[in-house]
Amino acid sequence: MTALTIDRINKRYGDLHILKDITIPIAQGEFVSLLGPSGCGKTTTLRCIAGFERPDSGRILFGERDVTRALPEQRDIGMVFQSYALFPHMTVAENLGFGLEVRKVEPAERRRRIGDVLSMVRLEGYEKRFPRELSGGQQQRVALARALVIEPSVLLLDEPLANLDATLRDEMRFFIRDLQRRVGITAIYVTHDQSEAIVMSDKIVVMSAGSISQFGTPRDVYERPASRSVADFIGRSNTLRGHVVEATGDGIYRIETSCGGIGATGPSGLARGVEVSVMIRPENIRTTNGDAAPAEGGAADNVLRGAVVSSVYQGSANQLKVELNGGDQVVVDVSGRDAVAAGQRVALSFAAGDTWLLAS
Repeated sequence: MTALTIDRINKRYGDLHILKDITIPIAQGEFVSLLGPSGCGKTTTLRCIAGFERPDSGRILFGERDVTRALPEQRDIGMVFQSYALFPHMTVAENLGFGLEVRKVEPAERRRRIGDVLSMVRLEGYEKRFPRELSGGQQQRVALARALVIEPSVLLLDEPLANLDATLRDEMRFFIRDLQRRVGITAIYVTHDQSEAIVMSDKIVVMSAGSISQFGTPRDVYERPASRSVADFIGRSNTLRGHVVEATGDGIYRIETSCGGIGATGPSGLARGVEVSVMIRPENIRTTNGDAAPAEGGAADNVLRGAVVSSVYQGSANQLKVELNGGDQVVVDVSGRDAVAAGQRVALSFAAGDTWLLAS
């Protein structure tokens, strides 16, 4: 069942075309992230869904109901802001009860809902505290509880973790995702943080310059990016330029590069001679000292050789920069316990299934 449909919406501010034919179908109970750099249109899209902005064309449907021109209070949404937006002069219970009072919910029902939602966000006993008496993570949970207490059909979150430190941000990612699954609510989440989107989402909408670059599951977007820009934005990647020599079946192609022949996975229908870039994530490359191929390498593995240019210790891993025999450079992750010195010869192996072909 489709909970929400964004259907070809456009938005302009003067001469600036902010949103360009944005179409996103969202199923009931899905957690969908709008991911992209600043200025890509993700927050404007969220504001159009919330009713704070009105698109110049296109439609927004909640189920079968067209809400394109409906006021925010007519849309049955809960909203969590980056700034938390808690009333400083109100207690936690009063902050949570405000929306219920506006909706004329009876006092007994208000108390029940406030108690239930505080239990959900693990803040029982905090009813009488003021926002200034709470930590950043606790304030964020109150903001989340306030959005949920009105029992909306859709939850909108606009970079809600941006003001938290790294450790608390990691904790809150899993807290919000777990809570969303338990409640079963449809959620739309704006972020510029790639790892946040990958960890939390059922689907990711990658946006750039007002358009959708890719819409898919986190695995699809990470392992099968639609373009070089998506590949680079969603995580670290290596690319080797080449051209298609032949298709060998099962979506595997033989690619000729400056480093030699490579077996790589790609979309169907690539013609012989087409120029492509072979994308390989650093974590998918195995390293062996010297020029010998790894003993565990199978028939589908590719083996490239080169010399270590630099090695940077990062705690659990060392990040190697390797110059291949053909002159290209790639980045490789190895265990932090493996000492690899600059100048050392290495053999790099990777499976065809761990690559993806991008248009050059």
